[in-house]
Amino acid sequence: MALPLEGVLVIAVEQAAAAPFASSRLADAGARVIKIERAEGDFARGYDRAVHGDSTYFVWLNRGKESVILDFGKPDDLALLRGMIAQADVLIQNLGPGAAQRAGFGWQEMRALNPRLITCDITGYGESGPYAGNRAYDLLVQAETGVCSVTGTAEAPGRVGVSACDIGTGMYAHAAILEALIERQRTGEGSAIHVSLFDAMSDWMNVPLLHYDHGGTVWPRVGLSHPTIAPYGAFPVRDGRQILVGVQNDGEWKRFAAQVLGRPDLLEDPSYATNGDRVRNRAALDAVVGDVLATMTLEQARERLAAAKVAYASVNTVAELSAHPHLRRATVQAPGGEFSMAAPPPQFRGKPRSYGAVPALGQHTDAVRAEFSGGTSVR
Repeated sequence: MALPLEGVLVIAVEQAAAAPFASSRLADAGARVIKIERAEGDFARGYDRAVHGDSTYFVWLNRGKESVILDFGKPDDLALLRGMIAQADVLIQNLGPGAAQRAGFGWQEMRALNPRLITCDITGYGESGPYAGNRAYDLLVQAETGVCSVTGTAEAPGRVGVSACDIGTGMYAHAAILEALIERQRTGEGSAIHVSLFDAMSDWMNVPLLHYDHGGTVWPRVGLSHPTIAPYGAFPVRDGRQILVGVQNDGEWKRFAAQVLGRPDLLEDPSYATNGDRVRNRAALDAVVGDVLATMTLEQARERLAAAKVAYASVNTVAELSAHPHLRRATVQAPGGEFSMAAPPPQFRGKPRSYGAVPALGQHTDAVRAEFSGGTSVR
């Protein structure tokens, strides 16, 4: 069964996570992704050795690609890279502001060579402005954009425990590339895309930013709770676990008070009549909720919440996610052996997908050199 992007050639001069995230999703959809690596390889290959000797980040984000070692500081390798780009549909690179241009394959020159080319440059802070030259690792950008200021507890800011900046930026890049491919079908022209980690996380911060800019409100850190909704938070239960309860509206509040807490009298208390009232009186309300839930086991609380149609979740560990009955998995081949991972979210009904192998460093170098050694003709 043909995949949507079969026939699309992507050249990815990439490392770490943001650009590999975007190109891995193009590969999942059938694009041919040729990953250009240094002789020592994408440094993400060395982050850890947890998956049969391979890096977790690398095997997650580089399935279905071809690995080619090039040193584009050498004239012959640069000529080969330019020849590949001349025949490509998409060029993705995240070398840093201006690095591709200085090396000889910047977006302006490559699009002049191949007007149908879609370029996607990924940087930390953009290509201009006072922070353009700053290093931009994931946690640094979480801190700079204020993400850490709204994450954690009242006592201390925290880091989002996964690479939110890299993942979010990769998602934006992937979506923009797909938009450009659709536009090219109509116009015949490629596009020049730029996405930065700072812009991606600033977009994610729009709700607390708007609260501050227009209401003067500093978005508080509330741990496993919510700044503007109550009751919404994690509560200990009798068997040492926690359950997270989310009451989003007044109808849900009525069911929660009467059927879960067994306290219909709370519905007559003006302190809890609306969500605004409940937020203002959060401490007292949380104490009531906590006292009742502490008498139940996790399973009893789950059953009562489900019966009342009140939103809830267990506060799970990674080990519990691994064994979760709802977790979908995909199997992928890596240099060190086959592994299972959480399946990509999109499901195409009636069109099941499999996922390509993770390449060994330089695995496809000889074959790709032979294929593209003929010059720089635009297909």
